[in-house]
Amino acid sequence: MRIVLVAAVARNGVIGNGPDIPWRIPGEQRAFKELTMGHTLLMGRTTYDSIGRPLPGRTTIVLTRDPSWSADGVLVAHALEDALALGATLPGDLMVVGGAQVYAAALPVATDQVISEVPLEPEGDVRYPAYDPAAWLETSREVFEGYERVHLVRAADRL
Repeated sequence: MRIVLVAAVARNGVIGNGPDIPWRIPGEQRAFKELTMGHTLLMGRTTYDSIGRPLPGRTTIVLTRDPSWSADGVLVAHALEDALALGATLPGDLMVVGGAQVYAAALPVATDQVISEVPLEPEGDVRYPAYDPAAWLETSREVFEGYERVHLVRAADRL
């Protein structure tokens, strides 16, 4: 199973301002849908709450520390290890889609990253975790109006 971090990241590392994405780029959300369709999504509770529902055509795992939290149509995990084990039994790749704490926890075990690089520097209090660029190989870069989508593979996975 591939573990893929999928994020839109501004030039200054911002991915959110509270529960909101601080930009609207035509086509970027459609590209996210195409990329993740048929796969399993892993997200934190705050990210799930900001979306407000399971996304169609994808299985959703919500990672939360709250043992009493639940929502219709989603699976719940209380530790990353549990989410990874559950994801291994579900369709497609495990697509980690936010927020910052979930990205940071999953980064050490991620096999891939798909980053939409947004050429803005918005205000925001949620940032994508720092990573060592030398540990990742860029396998493709797609240029779209308003962003570039970069596919990265962990360098050790390419050996």
